[in-house]
Amino acid sequence: MSTQPTSASTNRPVRTRIAPSPTGFPHVGTAYIALFNLAFAKSNGGEFILRIEDTDQSRSTEQSEQMILDALRWVGLDWAEGPDVGGPHAPYRQSERADIYKQHAQQLLDADHAFRCFCTSEELDTMRKEQMARGETPRYDGSCAHLPAAESEKMASDGKPHVIRMRVPTTGTCRVEDMLRGTVEIPWEQVDMQVLLKTDGLPTYHLANVVDDHLMEISHVMRGEEWLNSAPKHQLLYEYFGWEMPVLCHMPLLRNPDKSKLSKRKNPTSITYYRDAGVLPEALLNYLGRMGYSMPDEAEKFTLDEMIASFDIHRVSLGGPIFDIEKLNWLNAEWLRELTPEQLKNKILDWANDSDKLTAMAAAIQPRIELLSDAINWGGFYFQNLPDISSDDFTHKTLTPEQVMEMLQLAIWSLETLPEWTEENIYATIKGLSAALDIKMRDFIAPFFIAIAGKSSSTPVMNSMWIIGADMTLIRLRHAVDVLGGLGKKKLKKLEKTAADLPDFLADIDE
Repeated sequence: MSTQPTSASTNRPVRTRIAPSPTGFPHVGTAYIALFNLAFAKSNGGEFILRIEDTDQSRSTEQSEQMILDALRWVGLDWAEGPDVGGPHAPYRQSERADIYKQHAQQLLDADHAFRCFCTSEELDTMRKEQMARGETPRYDGSCAHLPAAESEKMASDGKPHVIRMRVPTTGTCRVEDMLRGTVEIPWEQVDMQVLLKTDGLPTYHLANVVDDHLMEISHVMRGEEWLNSAPKHQLLYEYFGWEMPVLCHMPLLRNPDKSKLSKRKNPTSITYYRDAGVLPEALLNYLGRMGYSMPDEAEKFTLDEMIASFDIHRVSLGGPIFDIEKLNWLNAEWLRELTPEQLKNKILDWANDSDKLTAMAAAIQPRIELLSDAINWGGFYFQNLPDISSDDFTHKTLTPEQVMEMLQLAIWSLETLPEWTEENIYATIKGLSAALDIKMRDFIAPFFIAIAGKSSSTPVMNSMWIIGADMTLIRLRHAVDVLGGLGKKKLKKLEKTAADLPDFLADIDE
């Protein structure tokens, strides 16, 4: 692999993009990649656009999409084109572009650059198991790649389920040019015959990504390094279509302090968590700008405009940048201390002034207060980050600490999968778990009061979880598990089996 970075030059106008999937909470990694795309585009007089990659219809939700758009705007990012602002390349949701992908998949079929695969999921599972038993890397073996065209056409017209896969060389090496990494060599034998169009007629990431980037005139693709191994597939698709490929730049992944990939199990990863915890958007964007990047004057505190004015992509370091919450808090404090008391007052009021949330809180504490000042005692926990709790706070007359940890962890896994964060869905989840584990509801919810409110008596806990939101609820529940000592890998694996055996009490929750 070459260590010489390649040129970022291109004859085309600079256009970059971010393409999040609306399948969960808005991740700080999305904001990090979006920031560098925006800074690169603006520093080169170009445009930054946003599109939504929602081809995973089983997991994509409108609520998640709106959360992503709101979070990215809150942190200070903006885009020239997107699903919420329109633009000349609309639509900007992949689910609304299905016909475009089908046409391009057919084009590949007609040119024999792709083929129909009729293998069932059971046959593919058997294929992979046999390959692994032989010590081989699991990959599609090409069993349908040589079907005669007439036979393939007849099977498809007869309604036999199939996907469309791309043809991939089986020998030789693919050379991919990357702005930061130079020439990257990947043997073709490591590249699978990628599914391009699924049985439901929707594309996979790989086809949609290439087609959209070309049609939306993207000049530079800046994305996380986890996509580097997919670059040969994308480069091959550009060759098959006869299109000019965008310049590639694979950014280093954000890391936990232990150098592992940033994950919600070890660090809060949602943008909305940091917003609700009281981090200033300017400080969070500033911190993300420091991830693997240094300003020419080595300044630690800088604005987005200052970053754009001096931006040079080659100042990005390939070492995995560490996302350290303590460092973020320090930087946030630096921003706070530069405010005047009047400005700080306004920041605090803006942060706390969520009308819907305040109304819901008022309704929850109203039956419990005699004086307005009582609102602090009853409602203060709504504004906390993590409650100050210890393992002793979870002492229960019938439940062991181990049981409490397992209950909380099972609740985390179940709540993470909710299609919509409503009080009714939260109640159905908790009630379902209580029944499935054969624990009385009164005993089951007791630890949740401690985890969420920091005390055994508070406003109704499931109502509280709805008010503080999914991000903050899940962070507090994970914090409670950690306070109780945490679950090691063996215990987690055992608990995962327990979770798999639980009845599907979420099936009745409306999506």
